[in-house]
Amino acid sequence: MSGQFLRQGTSRWDGSSKKGGPQSIGKSRGGWTTKIHLVAAGPDCPLIFHLSPGNAHDGPEGRKLIEMLRELLPPGCKLLMDKAYCGAATRRLAEECGLEPVVPPKSNAKKPWRYDAGLYKRRNEVERLFCRVKRFRRIATRYDKLDVIFLGFLLFAFVVDFLILR
Repeated sequence: MSGQFLRQGTSRWDGSSKKGGPQSIGKSRGGWTTKIHLVAAGPDCPLIFHLSPGNAHDGPEGRKLIEMLRELLPPGCKLLMDKAYCGAATRRLAEECGLEPVVPPKSNAKKPWRYDAGLYKRRNEVERLFCRVKRFRRIATRYDKLDVIFLGFLLFAFVVDFLILR
């Protein structure tokens, strides 16, 4: 036994030691994945982001980010959101924070709402930011188990992307 006391076994069935800290890895249809939730001020300026397991719903995670935005953004800013965040609770919270949600209703919505379709088309800029960051193989394949390490490299990738665009 290497590095263990007498009669002390490893903490895992495969003999490896247990890593400490949150890992935000969940099983979805595509396998074990992690979602990156992001709020960006523009195509090259992420403001806040965090991770969730792949099987977690986007609505509650989006509401956490909107709560964090309450102090960062002045009232009246437009908040472009993905359709995954179009729930009534998420839109209501954004309006309470003084933000104007720009998200189309789902096709089966009973009470569809009006939104700025021209502005919503600019949401692809954030998707392109994700595409540029996922050029880093370490992010695309999630090599790191711990969230702290993964978030650190994600922040590094955002900085490198920002410097390359300048």
